Amino acid sequence: MSEELHEVTLVVNGVPRSAAVPARRLLSDFLRHDLELTGTHVGCEHGVCGACTVLLEGRPIRSCLQFAVTVDGAEVTTVEGCTRPDGELGAVQQAFQDCHGLQCGFCTPGFVTTITAYLEENPAPTAQEAREAIAGNLCRCTGYQNIVASVLRAAQLRRGRPDEAAAS
Repeated sequence: MSEELHEVTLVVNGVPRSAAVPARRLLSDFLRHDLELTGTHVGCEHGVCGACTVLLEGRPIRSCLQFAVTVDGAEVTTVEGCTRPDGELGAVQQAFQDCHGLQCGFCTPGFVTTITAYLEENPAPTAQEAREAIAGNLCRCTGYQNIVASVLRAAQLRRGRPDEAAAS
């Protein structure tokens, strides 16, 4: 007996995308397997680690806890969508490179999306505020100092790129 499929249409990184999926397909699996956007990583599969964080209508969510059918018609931004309009690294991505915030890189997509949303509402955080902003994301390499430095550097870069700050 085959499972009933449901058509799900999203605007992902500014591009309309759709696929027919089972009702229980997680958004993270929909992005990775159905849309082949593998930048979103799945870590704990319980919403604890934050590796699967994407932006839903600009707000960070754990895509491993959300069924794809429940966000039909929504706008989603993945780490692939955090680039500049010209395809170059976005401010947060550039800051991770500049400050060596990548480490092994597994958790990085979740940090990038989380920080992108955070800086939209808090464009000039302190180091303490940066630590609080990333408190919901876990890094297995445990090197948070460079990630905090990346948040501060991204804020600095965004101030120098007003077009990017307005576009995100």
